[in-house]
Amino acid sequence: MKLAYIPNALCIFRILLVAPVLWAITGGRYDVALLLFVIAGFTDGLDGFLARQFDWRSELGGILDPVADKLLMVTVLISLTLAGLIPFWLTAVLVGRDTIIVVGAISYRLVVGPFHGQASTVSKLNTALQLLFVTAVLASAVFSFPNSLTVSILGSLVFVTAVVSGMHYVRGWTLLALSGGEKA
Repeated sequence: MKLAYIPNALCIFRILLVAPVLWAITGGRYDVALLLFVIAGFTDGLDGFLARQFDWRSELGGILDPVADKLLMVTVLISLTLAGLIPFWLTAVLVGRDTIIVVGAISYRLVVGPFHGQASTVSKLNTALQLLFVTAVLASAVFSFPNSLTVSILGSLVFVTAVVSGMHYVRGWTLLALSGGEKA
């Protein structure tokens, strides 16, 4: 195996972790879910670092990474909501935001043409806060730490950054489409 394939292999590994994380959460094994989620988060950071540091980027990686991220996060959010650990409205906002982004990307590709997506700073902040929030929710279920106030504050920050980043994407895609595909 070429070293340049490591980021893609890490993405595939992250996709494969989705089922065990789901199993752990639905089975009330929040300790196992926490461990697996932290491992998944680590692989996400590592594959991005390796891709940037050594220029091991690929078209496949550009597809696998966001698919792995969205699949893991949506699965975890929905299963934690069903377990009663995250409010439905927050999960609906986060899944709705991701749906809007995916539908927007597909629509843009079909109507306007190819694009080179780049995550905005607020989107990266939202992703980091979502990872921290889910980790805090799981840690609170396992260790009763952090406390519920801290988890609520993190949830609020996730909500705000999700709404802002969602609006930022809608505005950006709209301006880009109106300009005929030129950089907005």
